[in-house]
Amino acid sequence: MANKPSIPKGTRDFGPEEMAKRNYIFDTIKQVYALYGFQQIETPAMETLHTLMGKYGEEGDKLLFKILNSGDYLKSVSDDELKERNTLKMQTKLCEKGLRYDLTVPFARYVVMHREELQLPFKRYQIQPVWRADRPQKGRYREFYQCDADVVGSDSLLNEVELMQIVDTVFTKFGVRVQIKINNRKILTGIAEVMGEKDKIVDITVAIDKLDKIGLDNVNAELRENGISEEAIAKLQPIIKLEGSNDEKLDVIAEVLKESEIGLKGVEETRFILDTLKTSGLNNEIQLDLTLARGLNYYTGAIFEVKALDVQIGSITGGGRYDNLTGIFGMPGLSGVGISFGADRIYDVLNTLDLYPKESVQGTQLLFINFGEKETAYCLPIIAAARRAGIRTEMFPDSAKMKKQMSYANAKNIGFVALAGETEMQEGKITLKNMSTGEQELVTPEELINRF
Repeated sequence: MANKPSIPKGTRDFGPEEMAKRNYIFDTIKQVYALYGFQQIETPAMETLHTLMGKYGEEGDKLLFKILNSGDYLKSVSDDELKERNTLKMQTKLCEKGLRYDLTVPFARYVVMHREELQLPFKRYQIQPVWRADRPQKGRYREFYQCDADVVGSDSLLNEVELMQIVDTVFTKFGVRVQIKINNRKILTGIAEVMGEKDKIVDITVAIDKLDKIGLDNVNAELRENGISEEAIAKLQPIIKLEGSNDEKLDVIAEVLKESEIGLKGVEETRFILDTLKTSGLNNEIQLDLTLARGLNYYTGAIFEVKALDVQIGSITGGGRYDNLTGIFGMPGLSGVGISFGADRIYDVLNTLDLYPKESVQGTQLLFINFGEKETAYCLPIIAAARRAGIRTEMFPDSAKMKKQMSYANAKNIGFVALAGETEMQEGKITLKNMSTGEQELVTPEELINRF
């Protein structure tokens, strides 16, 4: 007996209605990106492991899907190495490629490879799937789409301001209330300095980034496990618990970081972004969150995260400034900043809140009933005219029973059905039936088209 077909955990099939919804998401984001002057690129699904490894931190490297070399992939492995069962060592011999983990590192690689062709600053967007060997759970998938926008070749903080405006515009169009969270890696570095744990900046940021998920006690426990002193942990507590308006938080943290040059630089950058956004008329709240760390190693300045207010789900958009990402590919000094919309989580949010416009998920608008060869010949020119007018139109392919054809229309939520029998053909007309009300009217082909 054949095995029942299945798909890998953490992946999903999408049917026609689901794809219509997803395309609504992608199209909305594309339109907003285009409004701000971003251009689209694509990169391969797989990259060399040399490109991917070491860019996402130790945790990220573990979540990379590696691809076995084609052909005799064991030819370079000795029997002793097989017996040794050293997985990490074996991976380097068995795998030269991996599925991309995000779109930012492939973008950095693209910029370096195509530098001579690019006009800086280069504003690109990219909407493609990425893969992570994560444990699947609600809102977390192993294959999912990202919708990235990045600007490289400009140090201006106006780019950060513009990206926040893009976030606000997109979610306003979706009708989703969100909170935009902002922080700065320079502030976090300054905090590590005043704690006396400058060398532990990665451990500190990875731990406090989990605050929402595991709570303060567990964050402190993780800091202790990483060798951070009780005195340093005590200094961190009032910073983590800091409340008040954005301006009040900045004033307090500026005082805390007065001995840290890099920390004060982070405060200055954050204040500029927030002050500039005050005059841009955002529809959604932007909040300074000093516990926001975003665990990826390459962020160096402002960092962003977006949470939906009316649905319990993880971050639905994130990003930040990365001053030295292209340096790892041989092009130092090229600054960049970007955001990434998590399309799959946005899909779940819009589903939960039932926010898809009816027209965005509507398929065929008009179905012509097939009564036979003669009637079909009469209808085909009218169908062609309807399609030229932009009406999504089908002809039922078979001369089946009327009940079957009407059931097809109902199953596909087709709003109108057109019927042409002997009487209609003699008069040069069509009977148009509204499937919602059941009303029918006899119309000319021109009148039929004008009904839509």
